[in-house]
Amino acid sequence: MTDSHHCRRFVSGPTSRREMLRQVAGGFGLAAFAALAHEARAAETSRFRVGTGGMLPEPHHAPTARSVIFLYMDGGPGQMDTFDPKPVLTDRHGQPFPMEKAPTQFDSNGHCLGTPWQFRPGGTCGTPISDLFPHVREMADELLVVRSMTSPFNEHTNANYFLHTGLGLAGRPSMGAWATYGLGSENRDLPGFVVLDGGLIPPGGLECFGNAFLPATHQGSVLRPADEVLANIRPREEIDRQRRKLGLVEAFDRGLRAAGHDRIESAIRNQELAFRMQFSVPEATDLTGETDETTRMYGFESDFEPTRIYARECLLARRLVERGVRFVECTCPRVNADRWDQHGKLKEGHENNARAVDQPIAALLKDLKQRGLLDSTLVVWGAEFGRTPFSQGSDGRDHNQFGFSMWLAGGGIAGGRTFGATDEFGYRAVENPVEIHDLHATMLHLMGIDHERLTIRFGGRDMRLTDVHGKVMHDWIG
Repeated sequence: MTDSHHCRRFVSGPTSRREMLRQVAGGFGLAAFAALAHEARAAETSRFRVGTGGMLPEPHHAPTARSVIFLYMDGGPGQMDTFDPKPVLTDRHGQPFPMEKAPTQFDSNGHCLGTPWQFRPGGTCGTPISDLFPHVREMADELLVVRSMTSPFNEHTNANYFLHTGLGLAGRPSMGAWATYGLGSENRDLPGFVVLDGGLIPPGGLECFGNAFLPATHQGSVLRPADEVLANIRPREEIDRQRRKLGLVEAFDRGLRAAGHDRIESAIRNQELAFRMQFSVPEATDLTGETDETTRMYGFESDFEPTRIYARECLLARRLVERGVRFVECTCPRVNADRWDQHGKLKEGHENNARAVDQPIAALLKDLKQRGLLDSTLVVWGAEFGRTPFSQGSDGRDHNQFGFSMWLAGGGIAGGRTFGATDEFGYRAVENPVEIHDLHATMLHLMGIDHERLTIRFGGRDMRLTDVHGKVMHDWIG
């Protein structure tokens, strides 16, 4: 930076848009201001298009998905209990496990543990799905079930960081943050990345949804599936009075900015965004206009409270992607068990967790399809890892990162199929193993982003979600 360029920060008079953006980069109001700054930068480059929220970045190639809904199954469902049937394991229930066991999270590993549930074919494709998911089974023709996912971590916190950010440690941007960094938001009055908190924040905490070294506007905004989804979002005084207050502060700011108090401008922008959200958030989350048929389909009338909570999450997710939100993550509700993390009481725990999410997930897929939104919305179901085919104690399963199941639907995915395979016990991926980096690369590809080109310079190198790994799984795409 030259001395003359540096000195221009301290002279009064008109400031260029580029200079103003550089000056406010460290402000505490960056989270709100960056969304507006993103639009300002759009006017200065050719890689942008006009969208419902203003100027948006051009994708690297034609996308098939406009939005993503990630259905995060906290704790790790057993693959052999959900989407990967293993009759050999069931036949050998109670017998010594014949394969070499890798070290697990805990030491009380026992014999073969067959699944307590039956698998039945779903849809016209006949994909076998467990009785844990009778409603999702009806939508089998939309699902690509990936049975060969792998992860390098078998501990929740590191595995969650890896699933969400591509690194097993805190300090990297979440995949939702990368999506909005690459594509912007189609609604300037709503966050581009929303997390619907059903009651369980993943191990690893809010870092799983963070922006890290990306601009703060890309961090996940956590909303609740409740009547008040965000504290203090409803106006407590007349709108005209609020506007006059903002105008007064802005007038003060004009004088302070000339003296070099640049952070004040960012605070003003933050207040402006909060002002707009008073209208956009209540409207987007008001479910009174939904039909009784729709709310019943999602499970609003269930006698199981966790089902009602997750039903609201899934319906809110649909409403948010309708309004241009780029990335929505739904976390699990609390049930009478420890997440999906059944180190004991497998049958009770998995049944309670499945009961909470099965009907709402199936309704979400059906609703998106009926409204013509499934083609442009990628739905991803899965967790940080799976579970062991041998028991922990007498009736639980330990963590297993060597081979587990996830599924994808919509957004350009060719449904009604399975991909990859684990061995006959469901322990390790033996056919077409897939890494989390591959999942991330494919998600970005479906949204029109080349994962190798979506980078930001930080710490002396070009950083990306997939680091130096990842390949697009073209076999998944229809």
